[in-house]
Amino acid sequence: MSKRDRVPASRLLIAILPLVLFLALAGVFYSLLTQEGRKTSDLPSALLNRPAPQLDVSALEGSGLPGIEKSMFAGKISVVNVFASWCVPCRQEHPQILHLASDGRFQIIGINQRDKPENALKFLRELGNPYHAIGVDPNARVSIEWGVYGVPETFLVDQKGIIFYKHVGPIDPQMLEQSILPLLNSRLETAGN
Repeated sequence: MSKRDRVPASRLLIAILPLVLFLALAGVFYSLLTQEGRKTSDLPSALLNRPAPQLDVSALEGSGLPGIEKSMFAGKISVVNVFASWCVPCRQEHPQILHLASDGRFQIIGINQRDKPENALKFLRELGNPYHAIGVDPNARVSIEWGVYGVPETFLVDQKGIIFYKHVGPIDPQMLEQSILPLLNSRLETAGN
């Protein structure tokens, strides 16, 4: 083997160092997310216990529903669901969103993120439309205002327009029964007093 064929140790170290650093950081983040008692849906939100973003958002054309208006949060408990037709977990959680819509005690508001209108309409025709209003968010600017990490995400907003809960990821049947519905029922009871 000639001198030219041998790779100096310093070059090898420079080539491997970024990979080692990446794996170390990935390990730290993974351990933080999988700590005992911690769920990935428990990501913090700066908007909790604060007013929902006061935005008017254009309606999904062809849905026959209004867009999102600032005034729609006054006097009603709202479930705001960020979804997209290309999002597989959105399909998985959709039966739970339909279940919430069938309750009738609160309104379901959709934010359709980075989606083509025809794909969003097809998604709703295929799986059912639980929404009372759907705002379109083609460039995720609205989602940024809401503090969205990705789709799906769901926010619970009280009658005063205050966000009192945020769930990151799909809502499964257990989450619906054990967390979402008790929170909504509790807020409804509090409002009734």
